[in-house]
Amino acid sequence: MKHDFISIGGATRDISFFTDEGVLLDNHRDIKRQKLLAFEAGAKIKVDKFYYSFGGGAANAAVYLARFGFKTAILGALGDDENGFLIRENLRTQTVDTSFLEKNKSEESGASFVLISPGGERIIFAQRGANRCLKINTRQAAALKKIPNVYIASLSGNWLSTLDQVFSNLSDKTQVFWNPGQTQYAKGADPLLPFFKKTTVLASNKDEVIDLVLNSSGYSHLRPSFLNKTENLLKIMYSFGPRLALITMGAEGVMAFDGQQIFFRPIIKEKKRVDVTGVGDVFNSSFAAGFVMFKGDVNKSLDLALRSASNKVAYLGAQGALATVPHLIKKYK
Repeated sequence: MKHDFISIGGATRDISFFTDEGVLLDNHRDIKRQKLLAFEAGAKIKVDKFYYSFGGGAANAAVYLARFGFKTAILGALGDDENGFLIRENLRTQTVDTSFLEKNKSEESGASFVLISPGGERIIFAQRGANRCLKINTRQAAALKKIPNVYIASLSGNWLSTLDQVFSNLSDKTQVFWNPGQTQYAKGADPLLPFFKKTTVLASNKDEVIDLVLNSSGYSHLRPSFLNKTENLLKIMYSFGPRLALITMGAEGVMAFDGQQIFFRPIIKEKKRVDVTGVGDVFNSSFAAGFVMFKGDVNKSLDLALRSASNKVAYLGAQGALATVPHLIKKYK
């Protein structure tokens, strides 16, 4: 099969817990942890309900890209267990090609426990499992050489070697859409610069970019007042080498910078807010879909991504808003 996209990274089985006993605390003095969701120490926390679903950055992106009409494959690792079987079957039902998913018999499949507050905010407890075992084999490398678009999500395990294998096999014409994870941000930009320079769109949320910048050589001295200005972060992020730097700012909207123009868009207010789990993956994969469909038009791509994210938060689970995708596409036809 000839693919339009290969999505690379994690796939998980998720359990979401809903409770109204958490308290959201302002922690603005800590630039890296400006909001905290707290619970009474020693208390037994009441759970209102729980919900089984599927997640993982690469899996979420693959599902949405497939729903936008792209022939999409996922490249990742699962355990030889029930959760691995269920993850694979879910992806197949969403028309994602799972032939590049490797089975690891010594690790459990990745899983996440998602704690959700009444306002839809969440904390994710992630167990990487087999996702740590991702390696690029000969067959996968051959597919990467031919792929026109790659979406890279958070990576774990020996992720620097994985990135080297991925980027060394890509064509100069391949468009790379990259949303790194906490493990990558913790190392700063220094080891990532060769990859950033080959990236088409580097997308992150504001807190993640602050981590990336502070962990990079020459930036640890920057004051919180400077780092809290998204324009400053964008310009630093762009200087690392991507063709387009993109930062989501939660309720404050999104900004992007292509070296000449700063693009800003406010959020599209959702009609109903149930669960924000996976909203970053939905936004970023929808932006990637738009960037390909609209031939690099940043404004149209932002519009599509914002509409997609706004629809997603009304549904449970990272992949819950799939039925809305056809309606989003119709607007641009």
